[in-house]
Amino acid sequence: MKRHYVLVLILFLTGLMLLFYLTGNPFLDRLELKSLDVRFLTRGPEPPGPFAVLAAIDEKSLDEVGKWPWPRAKIAALIDRLSEEGARVIAMDIVFSEPDENNNLRFVESMQEEAGTLGLQSAELEKFLEKARAKADNDQILAAAISRSKATVVLGYFFHFSQKEIAHLSEDELASKRNNMGARAVKLVQFTSPEAQKVKVFEALLPESNIEKLVKASGMAGYYNIFPDIDGTVRWIPLIISYQDRFYPSLALEAVRSYVGNMPLQVRVADYGIETVQLGPVTIPTDEKGRMFINFRGGPRTFPHYSVADILAGRTPPDAFRDRIVFVGSTAIGIYDLRVTPFSTVFPGLEVHANVADNILRQTFLFRPGWASFFDLAAILLMGMVTGLVLPRLRAFFSVLLIGVLFFGYLVMSQALFVRKGIWLNAVYPLLTMVIVYTAVTLYRYIIEEREKRKIRGAFSFYVTPSVVNEMLKNPEKLKLGGDKKELSVLFSDIRGFTTLAEEMEPEMLVNLLNEYLTDMTNVVFEFDGLLDKYIGDAVMAVFGAPLAQTDHPMRACRTALKMLEQLSKMQEKWRDEGTPILDIGIGINTGPMVVGNMGSERRFDYTVMGDSVNLASRLEGINKEYGTRVVISEFTYERVKDEFICRELDAVRVKGKVHPVKIFELLCLRSHEDQGLDIIEPFAEALRHYREQEWDRAKEKFNQVLSRRPEDGAAQLYLQRIANLRQEPPGPDWDGVFTMKRK
Repeated sequence: MKRHYVLVLILFLTGLMLLFYLTGNPFLDRLELKSLDVRFLTRGPEPPGPFAVLAAIDEKSLDEVGKWPWPRAKIAALIDRLSEEGARVIAMDIVFSEPDENNNLRFVESMQEEAGTLGLQSAELEKFLEKARAKADNDQILAAAISRSKATVVLGYFFHFSQKEIAHLSEDELASKRNNMGARAVKLVQFTSPEAQKVKVFEALLPESNIEKLVKASGMAGYYNIFPDIDGTVRWIPLIISYQDRFYPSLALEAVRSYVGNMPLQVRVADYGIETVQLGPVTIPTDEKGRMFINFRGGPRTFPHYSVADILAGRTPPDAFRDRIVFVGSTAIGIYDLRVTPFSTVFPGLEVHANVADNILRQTFLFRPGWASFFDLAAILLMGMVTGLVLPRLRAFFSVLLIGVLFFGYLVMSQALFVRKGIWLNAVYPLLTMVIVYTAVTLYRYIIEEREKRKIRGAFSFYVTPSVVNEMLKNPEKLKLGGDKKELSVLFSDIRGFTTLAEEMEPEMLVNLLNEYLTDMTNVVFEFDGLLDKYIGDAVMAVFGAPLAQTDHPMRACRTALKMLEQLSKMQEKWRDEGTPILDIGIGINTGPMVVGNMGSERRFDYTVMGDSVNLASRLEGINKEYGTRVVISEFTYERVKDEFICRELDAVRVKGKVHPVKIFELLCLRSHEDQGLDIIEPFAEALRHYREQEWDRAKEKFNQVLSRRPEDGAAQLYLQRIANLRQEPPGPDWDGVFTMKRK
């Protein structure tokens, strides 16, 4: 696999993921949000602190008190009760934006108008009607309850952000709502630059506040707007909203501020957005929009829920509300806002505020530190490069193992930081980079390997067995131009008298006969996992030990030679029966160092062997004619196979073009079949020893003994002829008994 192509692919994919991260990708960003939900679920619920409880207008309350909306006198009674129970802060997740008009109040007002019309002026009557009006004015009753409450009552309101929501309002109504906020704006706002003064966060159009009586009675309010993420899940809450160039706190933040004794609230604004939100000594981590990432403690009812019906009836446990923030709102199905959170798809908005207050008071924040973005970028780059550069060097099993370790290791690390430190690191982008790069590199490697495998199959399918091809496919990089020097065994076989046979036979019959012979001989080569190097006319050249490494390549070559003779014998019987000319062969085998590899050009090459060792094997095949043998092996092969095969030493020869002599041996049979040639080996060896010592008579005697046992032995006959010649022309004193070949 070409490294530079892989590197370009890795850099492209990693760069693409870095670009997506920096510019934002809606799909991947949504995946990251979902991964946060998984982290919450994996962590599981945690017990909340003792700071916040919920006074819930639930189904039980509706059954006992009546359907919603209730007379505000009931809310006043609730505030009185919570105040008596020791609540420190009462935060209303309800807005009273319109006067509470009821029949009793309208009746008293009509009586007052009628008395004035009739001229009935009586101090007692006016006092009576005013007293009746006070009892019927639920708004005044609620305002009075708020004023006398020992607990701080934080009213709730919300902001309008859409022009459609306020299009129906008249100018007087708009002015009234603008001037009746009832909320404290943040006084301590620090701008880091002139540009920062232009920053707006969740800029609102108009508040929907409480009626003037309640605003004056409380003087404190916080908005309860909640904005879900793009997938509809609530994970953040804006602690600050801009309205008319001022910043206003949320209901939960204002409730906490009241709870801790009205500590100063400070907002620091940079030119990119909100830099910090600080309540007293506590810095609340937010994003540039002033949103706090909510550390949800669990699913619905994680915080204590108390039915308003039970509170009004005095059925709640003692000290259930003492020194706590009590969030008042509805949870009854059909009248409360359902929210989707990481823990549940049905979550009361009222409990969202309790989670926010708990996070601030316990300082159990989830946040992205300043270095998080740099870490994310480094993780994306590291995951992409490590995955892309390391994986191609590994086998499939170790690649998958590495991917698993990196993938789950990063997940465990990010989850541990999330749970223990509250740090949110991006998981989707780094892990997706790793998966994409791994998939791309694997796919690329698969395509390249398949191409290389086709190349190998095309180059070797006609020359080696399928098993050898499959082994070679594991290392396709070896199929390159050039070669390596290795010790191998080479076998040459040739048909005796083929030229004469070709002249006598019809071409078609000759081709059929040759094809039949070569097919069977090739099958024998394949049987012992040899490489069919090439056909040279009627000759066969086979290599053992390459391309697949074989430590026993000399023995494979010798077994192939014997099996070729065995197969040829069967074919000869068949040819006799058919009246077809009989073929015979000679085989030469040599073992030694040679260069093996692909020789040729980039467009066309052959996998072959070259070197002196190859040439010697070819000479040994031809030398069979001199000694009347069928298989001749070199001394180098003999030393490797002598324990497995029966061989006899034939001679020491100096082949044409070489200076140093080589001992040659006739391969007879496997030692398991030693009866086939053992009877001549010993006398032949003695004869050869006498011959080299120039003891011509004793040598002749032993060679004749060989012929008595095997009359057709060509080697013995050759030596008898040499002895006769040497007697006529005695050798000189430097004669070493080496026979020098004059021909190839």
